[in-house]
Amino acid sequence: MKIIIFLLFTVLGLAGCGGKESAEQAAQDESQKMLMMDEVTAIDELPSFLKEGLSKEEQDELRKQIMPTLDDGLTPEERFQKLRRDAEAGDPDAQNALGAMFYTGEAVSRDAAGNIMDYDPVSAAGWFFRAAEKGHAEAQFNLGLLYLHGDGVEKDIETALKWFTQSAEQGNADAQNNLGVIYLTGEGVEQDSDEAIKWFEKAAEQGNEEAKENLEAVRSGQN
Repeated sequence: MKIIIFLLFTVLGLAGCGGKESAEQAAQDESQKMLMMDEVTAIDELPSFLKEGLSKEEQDELRKQIMPTLDDGLTPEERFQKLRRDAEAGDPDAQNALGAMFYTGEAVSRDAAGNIMDYDPVSAAGWFFRAAEKGHAEAQFNLGLLYLHGDGVEKDIETALKWFTQSAEQGNADAQNNLGVIYLTGEGVEQDSDEAIKWFEKAAEQGNEEAKENLEAVRSGQN
């Protein structure tokens, strides 16, 4: 039985790189950490690993999702600074978008030694956490993925499940699909096919293709 595990950010592909700092700690240490980092905004080009397999139209759409204000007349640097100000002022949309930029490398970070980091999952986790605490469904989904993989935070399936559930209950189809996978495989929870099907159905009703395929695979396996 083939089960497709959909593990994408809402706006970006997820790469694997473990971390040991919790999102809570990342959020608390963000201001101190920024003293060690030189942040700039990259040119309006997607990183190469995000472009792979995408048409020009799909790349343009992804770029708009990552930075929805590309047509605002601002330079990349001005746009990043505005987003950062909005995030620091508590705007959850800006906080989630800033987290996505740190994860993709769209916002470039330097470590304490001054070396440029390809991407910064710890800072991403901190910003996702701030937005997730405010009930931002996409940030909750993104944070759940980081906990699922231990990327920028300590791997914790239980915490991933918590954030996926909060996001799914708000109607996020990707979180619903991931919940279905977790319950189906029993990773970190008691295996529950009925619960898995419930979440696959909710996601499939919203047109989520991965959930449709997962649902079909589950039902085929039951026959």
